[in-house]
Amino acid sequence: MLIDTHCHLSREYYDDIDKVISDDKVSKVNKIVVSGCSKSDIEEVLQLKDKYEIIYVTLGYHPEYALEVTKKDLEDLKKKLNNSKVVGVGEIGLDYYYTKDNKEKQKWLFEEQLKIAVELNLPVVIHSRDATLDTIEILKKYNLRGIIHCFSGSLESANIYIKMGYFLGIGGVVTFKNSKLKDVVSKISLDNIVLETDSPYLAPVPYRGKINSSKYLNIIAKYIASLKNVSEYEVAKITSDNASSLFDFK
Repeated sequence: MLIDTHCHLSREYYDDIDKVISDDKVSKVNKIVVSGCSKSDIEEVLQLKDKYEIIYVTLGYHPEYALEVTKKDLEDLKKKLNNSKVVGVGEIGLDYYYTKDNKEKQKWLFEEQLKIAVELNLPVVIHSRDATLDTIEILKKYNLRGIIHCFSGSLESANIYIKMGYFLGIGGVVTFKNSKLKDVVSKISLDNIVLETDSPYLAPVPYRGKINSSKYLNIIAKYIASLKNVSEYEVAKITSDNASSLFDFK
């Protein structure tokens, strides 16, 4: 069975969530971790976790909302994190791709949420885009475990994260023709990897450019199995065990 450790499941992207969940189950995905990373997302995913047995959630403010989030919002977030089937803080982090003008506010928001994770003893799901050095330096301050979501960095940065106790979230990008991620994945242990789709984004080949779904997780598992010359079952088993060791799936 497979675990999708990171996706975005919302009526904004999917017309029929009942069917999405049904298709996921047919594709042998037995747990889905949905990220609520904006005010509206958070409210919606909290409802989803109560409706669908296979859905668990992480909550946290994405760096793109750094200029909007207040201290009161963070206080409210802390209350919502203390909830059944909420298994982590995320996705949180840094994103300098579009702008660095709000870098200090991003760092403030990131660290405030890391402090909440420490206080509540929850793992974190980290978003880092064009911000590897700052992400690493900040994470070094906190004794936390978690996932580097949608990892696409170098082997050197992979090994730094792994040494710090983080899993690397590997998704559809690994199947892209010109992706260098496959070279990194081939050189690291399955013990350091969890699977994700980041649905509705980044669908794997041959569905690249289309709406992604957790049902395509088996394509990612199969591709990683071929890279590492192991069975698809072994990839599914080890990555699911990794996810279960991190998240408290009650």
